[in-house]
Amino acid sequence: MLKEKKYFLFDIDGTLAVDDVLFDGSRELIAHIASIGGRSFYITNNSTKSRKDYMEKFKRWGIQTDEDQFITASYAACRYLKEQYHGRKLFVMGTPSFVEEVKSCGFEVTEQAEKDVACVVVGFDRTLCYDKVEAACELLFRPKVDYIGTNPDYRCPTSFGFVPDCGGICEMLNVTVDRTPRYAGKPDKGIVTMCMEQVGAKPEEVLVVGDRLYTDIACGIRAGVETALVFTGEAKEKDLAQTEFRPDHVYRDIRQLYEDFRGQGE
Repeated sequence: MLKEKKYFLFDIDGTLAVDDVLFDGSRELIAHIASIGGRSFYITNNSTKSRKDYMEKFKRWGIQTDEDQFITASYAACRYLKEQYHGRKLFVMGTPSFVEEVKSCGFEVTEQAEKDVACVVVGFDRTLCYDKVEAACELLFRPKVDYIGTNPDYRCPTSFGFVPDCGGICEMLNVTVDRTPRYAGKPDKGIVTMCMEQVGAKPEEVLVVGDRLYTDIACGIRAGVETALVFTGEAKEKDLAQTEFRPDHVYRDIRQLYEDFRGQGE
């Protein structure tokens, strides 16, 4: 029953919004969660923006947030990198915002195939150019150079359809260098765990909401919490017949989820 839920972990792109347009019902659901003493978290695999960038984006939508409500794939990747590669040089293929986030963790970052690079880090790069691709390939042909991706999503929703996401970029590299990265974002359950630890949440109080089966829903399942799928992004109703990642709840959109959740609490 949704009435047991206090902590909602939302994907953003394709779930709450597309591009800069907030979906109908998103603002109302977030406000309702706060009104009952709950908390919303935003667990996006989009690594083009930092957590501060997302705070500004939500502010433009009229939604006030705290930085710790955003657990992004880039933030998860940075946490992992600090544990594994502290003090070492990284090659980063990503937006300027992502590069700055990695640098802020104390790393020396390059976009060249330098001899002392320890790891290639790939994000959802809207500034991708062939020079970056060529340098990444040169490094990935070196067996001792490790390989990390922020998220396995093949495509990111837009107003006109989709564009290649980090997983799509890594797939392009894979057919060239025959290597796949370790992904830091969803479906890794650590994304959910980080949110739950902040508020001491019990599994039965948590709901993961998203539009992708193989990242959002898989992440919730691996973390042992309930999940809700909306059909405003990548997944369509026909996909439910052939997936191993079955959501607990299915909704047309966020507006329908909001109305169901509010109705169960009355």
